[in-house]
Amino acid sequence: MTLTFDEDKQKRKLNELLHKEEEDLVQILAGKYGVEYVNLQGIGTNADALRLINESTARAAQVAAYALIDKKVKIAVRNPQDEKVMAVIETLQTKGYSPEIFITSTQSLEKAWKTYRDISFAYESKAGSLEISNEDISSIIEEAKSLPEVIATLEKTVAAKKSYRVSRILETIVAGALAVDASDIHLEPEEAYIRLRYRLDGVLQEVINFDNETYALLLSRIKLISGMKLNIKKDSQDGRFSIKLSGSEIEVRVSVLPGAYNESIVMRLLNPKSIAVPLEELGIHPKLLALLLKEMDRPDGMILTTGPTGSGKTTTLYAFLKKIHTPQVKIITIEDPIEYHLPGIVQTQVNDKGYTFLEGLRAAVRQDPDIIMVGEIRDNETADIAINSALTGHLVFSTLHTNDAAGTFPRLIDLGVNSKVITSAIRIAMAQRLARRLCEFCKKEVSLEGDMQKEIETIVAGIEDKTLIPDSRTRIWEAVGCEKCNNTGYKGRVGIYEAILTDEKIENAVEMNPSEREIWAAAKGQGLLTMKQDGVLKILAGMTSLAELERVIALTD
Repeated sequence: MTLTFDEDKQKRKLNELLHKEEEDLVQILAGKYGVEYVNLQGIGTNADALRLINESTARAAQVAAYALIDKKVKIAVRNPQDEKVMAVIETLQTKGYSPEIFITSTQSLEKAWKTYRDISFAYESKAGSLEISNEDISSIIEEAKSLPEVIATLEKTVAAKKSYRVSRILETIVAGALAVDASDIHLEPEEAYIRLRYRLDGVLQEVINFDNETYALLLSRIKLISGMKLNIKKDSQDGRFSIKLSGSEIEVRVSVLPGAYNESIVMRLLNPKSIAVPLEELGIHPKLLALLLKEMDRPDGMILTTGPTGSGKTTTLYAFLKKIHTPQVKIITIEDPIEYHLPGIVQTQVNDKGYTFLEGLRAAVRQDPDIIMVGEIRDNETADIAINSALTGHLVFSTLHTNDAAGTFPRLIDLGVNSKVITSAIRIAMAQRLARRLCEFCKKEVSLEGDMQKEIETIVAGIEDKTLIPDSRTRIWEAVGCEKCNNTGYKGRVGIYEAILTDEKIENAVEMNPSEREIWAAAKGQGLLTMKQDGVLKILAGMTSLAELERVIALTD
């Protein structure tokens, strides 16, 4: 008879014996410490409970939160009298939780800690709301300040997708965008891969490419939290969700569009900190700013700002409201969506269930406001009520989609507004674009010469108020690129503005159903800058580059 020795089997038996001995010892210690014993081997670990203590802290203190009911949380610990355990308990108590301590074995803790790999580091506190509270995710925003750092983190997360749920990948994509102050996230399917891009300072930047399998899961997750239908794949859908991060709430507007290979996604991040820009820092020329402040001191009339989507119109309107808000006036806004919450101002948001800009404006007028902001004038009835409100003792701010300031008047006539009342209501019509600011750390000075000089001199010569023309016009600056600006050469944006005051010449022109060219002819003599002229002055001041200005506006007719 041959005897064989099974080493693996013996090791397993030894481990089982050691584990049993540890469990027996822990039960004895439970009696000594006066703490209940728990064996987590047969108990499921609650993900929301586990999130309350981040993994590094839990391992260092030898603890695991494994059950959560309301604010009562059950915590398994190795040593109830350890100082690190006491610190964890105190932290939870300061957050309003009622911890209940249980003593457990190392084996039970290891079993609970394995769940960290599987959980999402965000949770939905309500429909359409995503809470990102885990320190690992928050650290991306705090530490990854450059695009290369964000790309490295994303590549690592996507590569380790088998270790994470798809929620973690989504959270890392969003956190990375917030870290570099991106305004939009674009997920674009190609035949063999998915392209991820961020829009930084108005320009799309490549981030990473990843596989279709991961994207299929990501698409479903985004649809789910945005309130979209998962089974609809051949129609476009719109949705939204919000992110609560470090006490602030960031709304995310989501658009899903069917494409050749799969549905593409664009997520627009409405970050309050990017909206809250003081009026004086928008880039409005001092002469125009003085006129605007004068008009905002009036009790009635309308100030319109125009431009395409993404040109900063809402930011400008918010800056107006913050500038003139006092406890003595009532301000009501009708927005889609509310992008930034202003204290002391009544803000209302339109929806797709019948509460439109028109209904909101009708209701706002009945609330006895002094100042009304209408997010956008889209139709005849909204335009009529806004104009009438401006004529009857209200100061009205709003936006309109036109190419330039002169286009405001023909556009309102097209919407059916009586031409005789347009100029009585509108005090000033503005248009704007956003140009990227040159990075102060790496911009390069170059001489102004040749065709470039002729082009700029021609535009400068058209400036009516010669006091606005700088003495030095022999140099400009170009973008270079460094680590501080993600190698783009630009950091932040500045507004390019133009405006037309409604004086007698404009009034006479509007009554004749004019073209934009006829409005500009009537505006001659006002001494205000056009967008071309404002942009060129910003080039000469070193705020932006000629290449960037040509990207946002046409310098030649």
